[in-house]
Amino acid sequence: MDFLLLVVRKLLRTNSRFVKVVLMSATISCKEFADYFAVPVQNKVNPACIFEVEGKPYAVEEYYLDDLEHVHHSRLSPHLLEEPVITKDIYEVAVSLIQMFDDLDMKESGTKTWSGTPFVSERSSVLVFLPGLGEINYMHELLTNMVHKRLQVYPLHSSVTLEEQNNVFLSPVPGYRKVILSTNIAESSVTVPDVKYVIDFCLTRTLVCDEDTNYQSLRLSWASKTSCDQRKGRAGRVSKGYCYRLIHKDFWDSSIPNHVIPEMLVGALAVSGQRGDENPYDGELTFLGRVLAQLPVNQQLGKLIVLGHVFGCLDECLIIAASLSLKNFFVMPFRQHLDGYRNKVDFCGNSKSDCAALVEAFRAWQTCRQRGELRHPKDELDWGRLNYIQIKRIREVAELYEELKTRISQFNMYVDSRRPVMDQEYTYKQRFILQVVLAGAFYPNYFTFGHPDEEMAVRELAGKDPKTTIVLKHVPPYGFLYYKQLQSLFRQCGQVRSIVFDGAKAFVEFSRNPTERFKTLPAVYMAIKMSQLKVSLELSVHSAEEIEGKVQGGAVSKLRNTRVNVDFQKQTVDPVQVSCNTLDRSQMITDLFLTIDVTEVVEVGHFWGYRIDEKSSEILKKLTAEISRLKLVPLPVHPHPDLVCLAPFADFDKESYFRAQILYVSGNSAEVFFVDYGNRAHVALDVLMEIPCQFLELPFQALEFKICKMRPSARCLVCGEHWSGRASRRFSSLVSGRALLVKVFSVVHGVLHVDAYLSSALQDAVNVRDVLVKEGYAELAEEPYESKQSHEVLKGLFSKSAEYVTDMSVPSTLRDDKKYLIRILLESFSSNKLGNPNCKAILHGPFNPYELRCHSLTRISKFRRVRIEKESINSVIVSDSPEDVHQRMLVAASLSVDATGSTMLLRETSLMPHIPGLPALLSMLFAPVMELRVDRDGKCYTGVLCGLGWNPTTGAPLLPEHDMELAFDVQFSVEDAIEINILRAAINKLVCDGPNGSMCLGPERITQLQDNARQKLLGLFCPLKPREKIVPKWHEKPYEWNQVDLKLVMEQADRESSRGKNTFLYQLHKLIVLSS
Repeated sequence: MDFLLLVVRKLLRTNSRFVKVVLMSATISCKEFADYFAVPVQNKVNPACIFEVEGKPYAVEEYYLDDLEHVHHSRLSPHLLEEPVITKDIYEVAVSLIQMFDDLDMKESGTKTWSGTPFVSERSSVLVFLPGLGEINYMHELLTNMVHKRLQVYPLHSSVTLEEQNNVFLSPVPGYRKVILSTNIAESSVTVPDVKYVIDFCLTRTLVCDEDTNYQSLRLSWASKTSCDQRKGRAGRVSKGYCYRLIHKDFWDSSIPNHVIPEMLVGALAVSGQRGDENPYDGELTFLGRVLAQLPVNQQLGKLIVLGHVFGCLDECLIIAASLSLKNFFVMPFRQHLDGYRNKVDFCGNSKSDCAALVEAFRAWQTCRQRGELRHPKDELDWGRLNYIQIKRIREVAELYEELKTRISQFNMYVDSRRPVMDQEYTYKQRFILQVVLAGAFYPNYFTFGHPDEEMAVRELAGKDPKTTIVLKHVPPYGFLYYKQLQSLFRQCGQVRSIVFDGAKAFVEFSRNPTERFKTLPAVYMAIKMSQLKVSLELSVHSAEEIEGKVQGGAVSKLRNTRVNVDFQKQTVDPVQVSCNTLDRSQMITDLFLTIDVTEVVEVGHFWGYRIDEKSSEILKKLTAEISRLKLVPLPVHPHPDLVCLAPFADFDKESYFRAQILYVSGNSAEVFFVDYGNRAHVALDVLMEIPCQFLELPFQALEFKICKMRPSARCLVCGEHWSGRASRRFSSLVSGRALLVKVFSVVHGVLHVDAYLSSALQDAVNVRDVLVKEGYAELAEEPYESKQSHEVLKGLFSKSAEYVTDMSVPSTLRDDKKYLIRILLESFSSNKLGNPNCKAILHGPFNPYELRCHSLTRISKFRRVRIEKESINSVIVSDSPEDVHQRMLVAASLSVDATGSTMLLRETSLMPHIPGLPALLSMLFAPVMELRVDRDGKCYTGVLCGLGWNPTTGAPLLPEHDMELAFDVQFSVEDAIEINILRAAINKLVCDGPNGSMCLGPERITQLQDNARQKLLGLFCPLKPREKIVPKWHEKPYEWNQVDLKLVMEQADRESSRGKNTFLYQLHKLIVLSS
């Protein structure tokens, strides 16, 4: 606003002298603004004209804490100018005031009911001014927890939806009082006419520029007197008003500032830009500078558009730039944050990028409009409501998108809607290239993650699968009695398969579709998100003493520390053995070498099959015969995912029934998975039959396999969803529909990690992993800690010296005794013999020990805490492959710091693919200057320092705050450094001036240069031979520039840039010659 007024005044005195500007406000400082907009006339300055419109509002009475001693009886701590804060006591004063307004209304109206008790039919509205959303949430909770107070509480904040904002204008239900909890948005932007009471905490959040990092920060501060007077003016519009300022009168007089400090003096413009020597070319615009000057977006988004043009993803970049320049069109409705988050995750797919989610949502809206599905405004609003998108905002994005398209056309940049017809991997390549472009535009907002301790995590999960399980703590004694309450709490996350109660812990396991690839389930992400959103996990429980006193004369006390498993699939509640998961899984295996028939390929290296040895064949034959003799009965319940039943399958024109698990239900059919063979089929719902309980006792005979010590190559990760289409087809051609010999390496969570061979005889067998590695589809990898642990157990079981294995199972009589007591206790609970629960238990969690925390790569932020905003898709990140020690990278579109400067907040983040060496490659590719680190012998590169370089005169770094020191975890060669320079030169060709510049190029030449840049980029990140893994070695003088012998430095200058004035986007890096 400050800057806008400055520009308006300048225009009024230059080319817009006859334009009339009218400033209107009830509380404006007239003389100050009249003098500011004074007009020079005949050698003197005349102030702007002032017009006053007569009219007197209703009186508004002011009160301070000194006047409210009848409301608060305890002594309140004094306010401090340096420590703006809302204490718990002050919140309670505000709540007490709202409760007191009934008496005040009655006193004014002087009416009573026939019984003498006060009654108010129309209760006046209350407007409460709070500094931010966190405080609004806290106050909302306090008010909604009040019993029998008949309040309608509405939040008013810039982040709530337009529909929620409109609710504040609605008349309350008769007999109810409307309470609006607002930030300073209601100070001037929104006027609610029926407000009678204003409660002002006299606080605000101010956007300032952090002195250390130069990042913006929203800091809690005391509001000015002018702002507080503006807030007071919200009351007294329709009747006499009351304003309660929750500070002491002497603090108001002596400490509250009269005026707010202009944003120009505390924002980014307040930071001095003087750094060392001035560049003689400062002030001259390059081609990139001229493009940026024409675009109504910030510098980084302008760079995003230019790089999008270079790499052929301009359309996506225009959508992202338009979306990030305006208010986010994704909405997270108040108290519906989980649903909004789930919807955003659905839009982003597997890209793990907020920016990609913006692109997909915008295109989905565009497509629906083009099909005519959103012809009527109501249809469009319904679509927006369903997809958690604000239609008004997405329309604004569409307008800016079209304007940006028009503006860049003058620089010979056009959106190309064509795509290669023959390239089936184009969509995946395009997604990866967009991620690289985002990294280039938002350099140096780079972050990496710490590695979880696998051994500690395995212990924390007690052997449960981290991809399907979350942990709860502070579970009350006899927690298994409340399993239905727990299941209900997590129903919004996903299908709960089982819950294991172990002392004060509970392990909630969600159902995994057996035909989907290994990854952390969305349900796990949603559960952790619940914890992040502080969703209360409250159980209604009985005290342990009450249970033990009422059931079996206290005999149930022996169940207090019993581990109990509630299996929702089998509908059983049983005591379970407390043991290492690895051992009892391993005891299923009777031989390390198995001959199997592959029936279902899930993805490369992951498949289902069944054993075809004589013993296994006999078991399957007997089971099929027993099922065929059954009198089949239709399902007693409606079919739903995870239900085990009997389903038909036709083999050699003969149809038989087999044990099956329902995967999906769609209309009148379902997809089922045959649990004894590992294949799946679509069947009609009416042919599914009930399975008798005795048929659930035999373990499922289908086996799940994963080829060990293997991960996708970089090319596979870039060209597909984890594995490329070519890799999937090649793997299927190797193993599908044939017998394989497998050697079991380990058993992890029921999955056999194996070496697979293409022959039944080991001596002339071909290892499937070796074939995939040789052909470039896969590379060798470490096995997880649990797999290595299981491998050692298996070696012990099958070694010649191991003549017996110690039986660690629980004695049968003890187990039966506990089972009986569990049944008695559950029956007493369900038949209400214990009475109604009279206690509340608040659970802690959910947790997952593989959740990742990130840290910054830049020097200034390296030791600051990092938090990702809760609206971001990446606000929850769980490691899928903790055994992979290669650094993973996150890029943020914007950063800010908290009030103390100790925590950074990341917005609009993108998680980069897990390609070894990716953080170093991206840093070297987009850094203005880099200096490679070499080992003492000068034989190999060990790392790199990236930044703006150093001053040759003083030797000091030019911008030390943004310097990044990286240690390589893969081996880079001179050829890699040359490839980076070749790619930088390819970028420069498309963003430069001169006779060969991009303005002079034809469409065909531009397409040719774009294709060349794309191919060079893919070649750099996806080498034919994977880069060798090395142990990171940090440089002995981190962040020190000019550490290389000048004799070894090889210049790589462009002819154009060597003439003095560098008009290119990226100068070529200096290379360091390695000794042979």
